[in-house]
Amino acid sequence: MIPSGTAALVLGGESPREEQSLHDEILTRLRDHIVEGNIPDGGRIPERQLCEMLGISRTPLREALKVLAAEGLVELLPNRGARVRALSERDLLELFDVMGGLEALAGRLACENITDEEIAEIERLHYEMYGFYLHRDMHGYFQVNQLIHQKILEASRNETLKVAYAGFAGRIRRVRYSANFARKRERWGEAMREHEMILEALRRRAGSELSDILFRHLRNKRTAALEHLKTGDGTTAPELA
Repeated sequence: MIPSGTAALVLGGESPREEQSLHDEILTRLRDHIVEGNIPDGGRIPERQLCEMLGISRTPLREALKVLAAEGLVELLPNRGARVRALSERDLLELFDVMGGLEALAGRLACENITDEEIAEIERLHYEMYGFYLHRDMHGYFQVNQLIHQKILEASRNETLKVAYAGFAGRIRRVRYSANFARKRERWGEAMREHEMILEALRRRAGSELSDILFRHLRNKRTAALEHLKTGDGTTAPELA
């Protein structure tokens, strides 16, 4: 959630590096705000309210929305602003299976290419994530969780895989976050145990095993996401024609 009282972020007069840093900060905060469910599925993006919260004008906000649209998190409406992309049950079934396949491949390739230093960094992140889990800090947990998956992807040393992964990851990032709340957060504990298995297989560079664990990890998250979709507000997103 974007904290109230955030210092104004004014784009203008900065060096290119500073301007890029501000752009990245706006993008990160806006992405987190949407991923964490502060705007409902299919809901319109309240541009004026977000500008006030971030202390920015509409121009940098709309630039950030264009990036999130490219990620698949929001939809731009011609002359009508933007809205959060709503996913149907069929969308989720298909997207999670594709992501499961991509992560499984990333895990297999990572075990062939990863360095000891990269494994140590992922292990460090794992324990940082566990600390967030113990403190029930969902925001911190999810940020580090996504970083761990990204590190495994980077260790695959496969640029084509990275591009394909990025093309789908944004579309289900919001759902991956909310899935941890399924079954009164039982899924959160399950996900943490699955990450223990991921780390152990990675340490042993057991590519086939890690591939299977990652695919099951996404399948389990898909099941939890569908449960949350159906029970979170008592409805499901409409099926696509």
